[in-house]
Amino acid sequence: MRTWIKFCGTTSLEDALASVEAGANALGFIFAPSKRRITVEKAQQIIPGLPASVERIGVFMNGSVEEVRDVVTNVDLTGIQLHGNELAPEVFSYLPKDRRNSLRIIKTVVMQGSFEWRVDPLTTVPGVVDAWLLDSGAGSGKTFDWHAARAQLADRPGRFIIAGGLTPENVGEAIQILSPWGVDVVSGIEAEPGCKDREKMKAFVAAVRKAEQP
Repeated sequence: MRTWIKFCGTTSLEDALASVEAGANALGFIFAPSKRRITVEKAQQIIPGLPASVERIGVFMNGSVEEVRDVVTNVDLTGIQLHGNELAPEVFSYLPKDRRNSLRIIKTVVMQGSFEWRVDPLTTVPGVVDAWLLDSGAGSGKTFDWHAARAQLADRPGRFIIAGGLTPENVGEAIQILSPWGVDVVSGIEAEPGCKDREKMKAFVAAVRKAEQP
């Protein structure tokens, strides 16, 4: 199985096209407070210039359901990522009816401490969330304990995406330990916040594809 690769924090058409050329399956557009935050207007300028095959994921963190709905209505996204305390079913119910079932919905689970989640998100929203993104915290740039996470995920169904501190140097190890459905990277492929590094992007994809080999 080929690992789904998302390059997040897209802020320019130049970086977006370079990401696609490097081999990214999806691009992330952050509509939440961040060094890489993008406006609706800027996203509207970038997305029409992208190949239809690349996924466009809008990233939100503790925004209102009205805010998410407004962005989805005005930006040609193929998915949304809920990175805060949002309740996926509530957000889902507020999405435009003609878009609900066509959007990939990703929910973040912060992997900290003993990995004992106070409310188990994996059993509370059946049929709404398409994939779970496991992260060490928004913008932390740090990895979490992959071996501990593997023990937690052993019997849990669903698609999992690994994020948090991934780089071309360590993504292969993460894949070998966790066998995720996908990986998500931001700082590990940047020259500086909001600006992608072409060689790092190519090296990241190459490392992922190498790790998939038997």
